Amino acid sequence: MARRAVIYARFSSDNQRDESIDAQIRAAEDYARRNNLQIVEVYKDKAKSATTDRRPDFQRMIEDSEKGLFDVLIVHKLDRFSRDKYDNAYYKRRLRKRGISVVSVLENLDDSPESIMMESVLEGMAMYYSRNLAREVMKGMRENAYQCKHTGGLPPLGYDVDHETKQYVINEQEAQAVRLMFQMYLDGCGYDRIINELNARRYKTKKGKPFGKNSIHDILANEKYSGVYVFNRAKAKDAEGRRNNHGAKQDDDIIRVPGGMPAIIDPDMFSQAQKKMQTNKRQPGAYKAKEVYLLSGLIVCGECLTKRGRSPAMMGNVKYSGRNKIKHVSYRCGNRERTKGCDNKELRREYIEAYVLQELERQIFNDKAIPYLVQKLNEYQDSLCSGHESEAGRLKSLLSEVEKQIANIVEAVAKGHGMALLAKLGELEEEKAKTEAALLSIQSRHTRTPVTEEGLKGLFGMFRQFVTERNIPEVKKFIGNYVEKVIVYRDHVEVVFFLLYGQEKQADAYHFSAEISRRKLLRLLLKAA
Repeated sequence: MARRAVIYARFSSDNQRDESIDAQIRAAEDYARRNNLQIVEVYKDKAKSATTDRRPDFQRMIEDSEKGLFDVLIVHKLDRFSRDKYDNAYYKRRLRKRGISVVSVLENLDDSPESIMMESVLEGMAMYYSRNLAREVMKGMRENAYQCKHTGGLPPLGYDVDHETKQYVINEQEAQAVRLMFQMYLDGCGYDRIINELNARRYKTKKGKPFGKNSIHDILANEKYSGVYVFNRAKAKDAEGRRNNHGAKQDDDIIRVPGGMPAIIDPDMFSQAQKKMQTNKRQPGAYKAKEVYLLSGLIVCGECLTKRGRSPAMMGNVKYSGRNKIKHVSYRCGNRERTKGCDNKELRREYIEAYVLQELERQIFNDKAIPYLVQKLNEYQDSLCSGHESEAGRLKSLLSEVEKQIANIVEAVAKGHGMALLAKLGELEEEKAKTEAALLSIQSRHTRTPVTEEGLKGLFGMFRQFVTERNIPEVKKFIGNYVEKVIVYRDHVEVVFFLLYGQEKQADAYHFSAEISRRKLLRLLLKAA
C-alpha cells in the first residue's frame, strides 16, 4: 500500500511567478510516482518568505500533520521548507514526533551522519545567503534614502509618490486628516475622541480602513510629517520574525534628512505633540526575564550513564544565597529531584556554556577547518550526484531501447504488416513518456548547491557575531546543530560534536569529543574572567 504524501511549494518574491510553484509541484509529483507515494494534498504559499513561519498554507500543513493525514512531506529543496534554522529544527521535530519524514527532491539526504551534517550546512548557508541578499538590498535602499526617494511599501497617510522622481508629494485630501489629528491631540482630545471624529468625517487609513488607536499613535510619532525624511528607524525583526515598529534603532543607524520631504505639520506643532506623548507615556512595569539555557536538551548526567546505563537530562536550576540574595544559575541532574538517587554535583551555567562555545569555535568554526569541511561536504554531494548520473545512464539506455521498439512497430505497420501490434505500440508510447519524465527528474537532481569556503566563512562569521552580540536565540540554534551532547561526570566534562572533521583514527569518524576536568574548567574560565 502506497504511503500518503503531501507537497509543500513556495516562492518568496513578487519577481517570481506561479510557474515557479508549478515546476516545484511537477518535480514533487514525479518523485512521488518513482517512490510509490500517494499525493493526498498540495500546500503552496505565494510571495511568502521562508525566514518566518507566518505562512498560511505552511501552518495549515502543520495542523493537518497533527491530525495524522499524511506520512511524508515532499519539498523541492530544503529552503522551500524554511530558511530559519530554529523553525527548521522545531517544525521538523514536530513532524518526526508524528512519524512524518521530510524529503527533498533535489537534495537526496538520509539519516547517515554525513546527511545530518550536510543538511545542517545547507540550512545554515540558505540562512546566510538570505541575510547576505538582504544586506545587498539594504545598500540600494540606503542610497535611495540619501536622495530622499521612496524605498517601498505604502507611503504614509497624507503622501503619494511621484512615479518619475520616486519622491514624496502631498495628497491634500489625506493631509487634512493628518492636520486634524495633530490639532485635536494638542487641544487635549484623547485617542477615542480623535478616532470618532475622523470616522464621522469618513476619513480612512491608507489601506482604506477605519482609524484605530495604533494608527493614530503611529501618525503622531511620524517625523516625516514635519518635513524630515526618515529611513531605517524601526528595529529589525526579532527571532520570531516579528517587527516592533514602535521600537527605534540607534541614531547612527537612522538616515534623517531635514527638509527632505514636503511638510504637512509645522515643526513646532510636531515637537509639542512629541513632548505631550512623552509626558503621557506610562512607565513600563518591571519585567522578570525568563532564564535561557543554551544547553537544554543536550546536557546529560555522566554518573547516571555509568551507573544505570542511561543518561537523564540535567535541568536548569536557580537559587539565591547569602544576605544579599545573590542569584546562582546552574545545571544539575534531574534524578536529584525525581529519585534522590544521584549525587553528581551541580555545574555553574556560565562556566559550562562558555566552555562549549569556546570549543565550538576552536574545533569547528575556525579557518583551519574550512578547507577540509568544504572538501568533505562537496565529496559527499559528488557521491550523491554520481549515483544520479548512473541512474540517468540506465534510463537513457532504457529509453533508447523503447524508442527502437516503437520505430520497428511503426515501420511494420507502414508496410501493412503487424496491425495486431498497434496495441503494443500504445503501451510502448506510455512507457516512453514515463521514462522521459523519470530521466528529466533525475537530471534536474544533478543541480546541487556547492559548499564554498566563502559560504562557510560567512556562516561561521554569523556565529561569532551572534556570540559577540549575545544573541542568545541564534547562538542556541547553532549549538543545537553542531553539538550532539554534553556529558557531565563527577571529575570532568565531555562535549561530543556532530562533525566530519577531527580524530579520524577513531572507530566513529563522524564524532569527536573534547574533554576537560571540572577543576581545569573553573580555573581557565575564572582566569579569562
